Amino acid sequence: MASRGRDVPVGGIAKRGLDITLAVLGLVLLAPLILALVIVLKLTDSGPLLYGHRRVGFGGREFRCWKFRTMVVNGDTVLEQYLRKHPAKAALWNEQRKLVDDPRVTPLGAVLRKLSLDELPQLLNVLTGEMSLVGPRPVVREELAYYASSARHYLSARPGLSGLWQISGRSNTTYLERVQLDRFYVMNWNPWMDLRIIFMTIPAVVMSRGAH
Repeated sequence: MASRGRDVPVGGIAKRGLDITLAVLGLVLLAPLILALVIVLKLTDSGPLLYGHRRVGFGGREFRCWKFRTMVVNGDTVLEQYLRKHPAKAALWNEQRKLVDDPRVTPLGAVLRKLSLDELPQLLNVLTGEMSLVGPRPVVREELAYYASSARHYLSARPGLSGLWQISGRSNTTYLERVQLDRFYVMNWNPWMDLRIIFMTIPAVVMSRGAH
């Protein structure tokens, strides 16, 4: 495991340099696609373009994780009512924090999620240092309970735009497997692992493996 101090996330300066370089390159290359998505989203929905959810990052610091909005504006209310009517779905949500047929997601949002295009604004989170290109997927504070003793591993890294979970089946894996993958990543980090995960993320996204 790479050595690091209390105030230095996994990978340190080397990982941060890779993040900035590739995030800037990604924004430049993807600018036409991002602009096209902005236009389509504004033409099909009058609500806010972006959605920023509070997530826990390195050292337990909260930040706003940006996504293109893929849900209805009153999503929290819709979810609460849906889970109240469907106890089995509520149990699944409590276990995995995921729903295959999420009632909050718009038709266009479902397409963006399947292709992970909704997460492109997180490149801004990478540039500001709140996230990394590769790392554990960002969680809400309540989810840290699922990590148990592995929470310290999660909190020692910047959350990632991609990670071992994304290239290992995403929603086809259990939450426990996700935690194990995050712990393995933190304990075994090296620059080549990041490059390998970034390279493998492309076919995983194109083929929509495990995307719900």
